[in-house]
Amino acid sequence: MIQTKMYNPTNKPGIIEKNELINFLFENLENYGDPKADIEKCIDYAMKETPSFGGFILVAYDESVLTGVVVVNQTGMKDYIPENILVYIATHKDMRGQGIGKKLMNDTIQIANGNIALHVEPDNPARFLYEKVGFTSKYIEMRLKK
Repeated sequence: MIQTKMYNPTNKPGIIEKNELINFLFENLENYGDPKADIEKCIDYAMKETPSFGGFILVAYDESVLTGVVVVNQTGMKDYIPENILVYIATHKDMRGQGIGKKLMNDTIQIANGNIALHVEPDNPARFLYEKVGFTSKYIEMRLKK
């Protein structure tokens, strides 16, 4: 049975668990992931380890096995930009298709105060999960990297 645990700026993961979360996301995001240093920055933002608006991390376990992780950062904005951005969500690559991602998404929607945005590549199979739980594509994101 899948159980979830939430971390936030007042209930932070310890150093060992933080590293487990970073490694889990790095390994299970596969082609859609980021370098470990970027994942760590996102977690530090959510936990207010750096100047930020904070956020939360939701972790799924099946008994003692880590099966999924979500990291949400608060934007400090409202209306014209959603209050939250779901930066990372990953389920264990050997446990996909068992409803873990859907549970994490539904729990995240319930926990987050305000609207939620996320970025997803058009060919990412997780896009269908996001659409099933109510996300829509309103914009095409464009970035200028400097």
